[in-house]
Amino acid sequence: MMVPPDFAALTYRELRDRVAGYASTLKSLGLERGDRLAICAENCPECTQVDFAAQCLGIVTVPIFPTLPADQVQYILANSGAKLGLAGTEDLAKKFGDTPFQILGQLTLGPIDLVALEREADIGDRESLVTIIYTSGTTGVPKGVMLPARVFLHEVDAVPRAAHIGPSDVFYSFLPISHVYERVPGQYLPLLTGGTVAYSRGLAAMASDFTKVRPTVILCVPRFLESFRDRILDGVKKLPPLRQRLFAMALTSGVKRAQGGFAPLQPLLDRLVMEKIRERMGGRVRFLVSGGAALSPAVAEFYLAVGITILQGYGLTETGGGTVINRPENNKYWTVGEPIEVEVKIAEDGEILIRGDLVMQGYWQMPEETSAVLDSEGWFHTGDIGEFEGKSLKITDRKKDLLVLGNGKNIAPQPIENKLRQSDYIADGVLLGDGMDSCAALIVPNAERVREKLGLAESEDLSTSDAVRKLLKSEIDAMNRTLAPFEAVKRFAVLRDPFSVATGELTPSLKVKRKFVREKYAELIKTLY
Repeated sequence: MMVPPDFAALTYRELRDRVAGYASTLKSLGLERGDRLAICAENCPECTQVDFAAQCLGIVTVPIFPTLPADQVQYILANSGAKLGLAGTEDLAKKFGDTPFQILGQLTLGPIDLVALEREADIGDRESLVTIIYTSGTTGVPKGVMLPARVFLHEVDAVPRAAHIGPSDVFYSFLPISHVYERVPGQYLPLLTGGTVAYSRGLAAMASDFTKVRPTVILCVPRFLESFRDRILDGVKKLPPLRQRLFAMALTSGVKRAQGGFAPLQPLLDRLVMEKIRERMGGRVRFLVSGGAALSPAVAEFYLAVGITILQGYGLTETGGGTVINRPENNKYWTVGEPIEVEVKIAEDGEILIRGDLVMQGYWQMPEETSAVLDSEGWFHTGDIGEFEGKSLKITDRKKDLLVLGNGKNIAPQPIENKLRQSDYIADGVLLGDGMDSCAALIVPNAERVREKLGLAESEDLSTSDAVRKLLKSEIDAMNRTLAPFEAVKRFAVLRDPFSVATGELTPSLKVKRKFVREKYAELIKTLY
């Protein structure tokens, strides 16, 4: 079942008929098996319905993030050889350049012929190309990842066993469907297990959405979890002192219980305090699935204390999204969990290698780039550094992100950057160190909290304020006491503007583009050497 943004439910029979109708429409537009169809739209049921229709016909879909600038959209259209583009709005269609397009919402359903549709669907096999998903370009030019049917068949078969997904589950869809993470685990998985997908009406309506659809599973990224936690904590600060102390007791007791400690008052405190917070998410959440970037254990422990399980997972576009995940019955939240019926091993240099049905066919029209990551034995070289803790995988950093200080010490930046973001007053941080005598950082302050703490006006430039610098230095000094001496951040610069997708520092999946940031702030970085 699908639940569109207006909460009018769509049954599976109705979904089948809409897919069949869209299949007729796609054929009438001249699309044939093997043609590429680009889809650039915000999340909506129609995106998934057209996607399914294209798969039945052997048409290869090319999802495009609606937040991408026009030049990147046109690069993807040209590189993929898209025959037609579907745009969610007229404004998005303007990004298509010379590529023919249709407005998604204006497509009419063609005649329904279920027999013909099944006949078309049966032509394909496990190696039939389903989609080309372009990487977000954190390391250079976007590459088109070719994913065949076996990737999706494996995931929708294996993940329900690992995470116990079933017909009673309601998934809340708010991450971009353009991303493999939301598209496969967030769309295909619940629909192919008989569950329900409820579509977000936008971040502003999320609180209302939760109470109306009462989801059981929510796919999210660490930035969302951090933001939601911060809003809860900011709300607690406005409560009377007695209620603040009660919340602090409940949080401490919940964390202790989550860590396996003795917390006899936890059941009572949970009913008095944490149950109300769970109701803000609808009261039925079985677990949140966190992916896309590393999750701080402190953030995971906060939600566990609230009584909401977080299952951290790991995967790449090149491995179909969900490749490794924690199990509800064995949740080692400081790891990304256990492999989902694929082979995972650690190379001699610490790189994580993956082999199995979830691995892509290669990069579209990029044989050299493909051979650089897919070896002769079928192992995909992820570029991530990790280690096993028993059967559970831990990600320690990106292979290319490792910093080498002037004294030869290797530094993994991600754990330190995660620690920076744990500060109430730091929204983002990028660690620097290549060729330096010690680590340095670019810091994006949490403007709202910094202004409130220091009583600064909206017009004041935080990047030049001595008071801001003093506050941030105290936070960094506190963090440094938890690090090895050679990891300590000795120098830092405060940035004026936050990172965003629109300004280029973040990918659409909200990962920091380190190369872009270093190039953008090259002159400022020179002052830190």
